[in-house]
Amino acid sequence: MAHRHDPSILPHGHRHAGHRHEHRISSLNRAFLIGIVLNVAFVVVEFAVGICSGSMGLLSDAGHNLSDVASLLLAMLAFRLARVRATSRYTYGYRKSTVLISLLNSVILLVAVGVIVAESVGRMLRPEPVVGGAIAWTAGVGVLVNGFTAWLFLRDKEKDLNVRGAYLHMAADALVSIGVLLSGVVIAWTGWTIVDPIIALVVAAVIVASVWSLTRDSLRLSLDGVPEGIDVADTERRMLSVEGVSAVHHIHIWAMSTTENALTAHVVVEDLAVMEQVKAELKRQLRACGIPHVTLEFETRSECCRDLGD
Repeated sequence: MAHRHDPSILPHGHRHAGHRHEHRISSLNRAFLIGIVLNVAFVVVEFAVGICSGSMGLLSDAGHNLSDVASLLLAMLAFRLARVRATSRYTYGYRKSTVLISLLNSVILLVAVGVIVAESVGRMLRPEPVVGGAIAWTAGVGVLVNGFTAWLFLRDKEKDLNVRGAYLHMAADALVSIGVLLSGVVIAWTGWTIVDPIIALVVAAVIVASVWSLTRDSLRLSLDGVPEGIDVADTERRMLSVEGVSAVHHIHIWAMSTTENALTAHVVVEDLAVMEQVKAELKRQLRACGIPHVTLEFETRSECCRDLGD
C-alpha cells in the first residue's frame, strides 16, 4: 500500500498548487539575490562618483541604497525564516520574525531619512561646487537598477509585507534617482548647486511618504493587532450566519507572519451534536476571509463562559 505522504497519490489540484507555491518561493528567492547584487554594485559606483563630484544628492541616495541592500538582506532572511519548521520551544516556528523584520526595515528607512535631512541642511548652509554631468549619468544608471529591482517584486507585493517593503524601497529609489538625474541636468546647464541639497530633501520626503504605511502596518502586526483588510465586525457576522451558531465571543485575530492570519473564538451552539458540521463551515467561511489558522472553543448556552470581557 502506498505511503500516505507519497506525492504521487495527492489530488491533481493539490500537486498543482504545491508546484505553484514552490515556483513562487524559487522566484522570490532569485529576485532577492538579483536585487542585492545589483544594488551593492550600484552603491559602490554611486558613492565613488558622489565623493569625486561632491554631490550631496548622490551621497544621500547612495546611503539610502545601502539601507535598501540591508533591507533586502533582512527581507530575504525573513522569507527563509518563515519556512523553518516549528520546534518544541518555538511552536509556530519563526514566522513572527517576518513581522519584526518588516518593522526593522521601516526603522532603517526612517533613520536614513534623518541622516539625509541633516546632511542636506548642512550643505544648504555651506554650499559646495558639484559636477552636474557626473550626477546625471550616475543617477540615470540608478533609475535602471532601481526600476528593474522594483519590477522583480511587483507581482508578489500584495502577498507579503516584506515583499511589499522591498518593492516600496526600490520604487521610491527609482523616483529618487529620477530627481537626482534632473538635479544633475539643471546644475550642468545653470550652475545652481543649491538644487542638489533641495533634491536630497525631496528624496527624504518621498521616502517618508513611501514608508509610512509600511511602518504603520508593521507596528500594528508586531502588537498582534488585526491585520489590514480584515474587519472584526464583518468576521463576526459571517460566523453568526452559519446555521447552528447562536453567539460568538472572545474573538481574537492576529498575524502569525506577514502572510498568515490566525483567529481564536468561543462559539455558542444550540446543540453540540452538530459541532463538527458547524466547525467545518466556520473554517470555510474564515478561510474565505483570509484567516486560515483557526482555533474554536464550542459551548452551549447553559455552559457558556461568563467572562465576555476579553
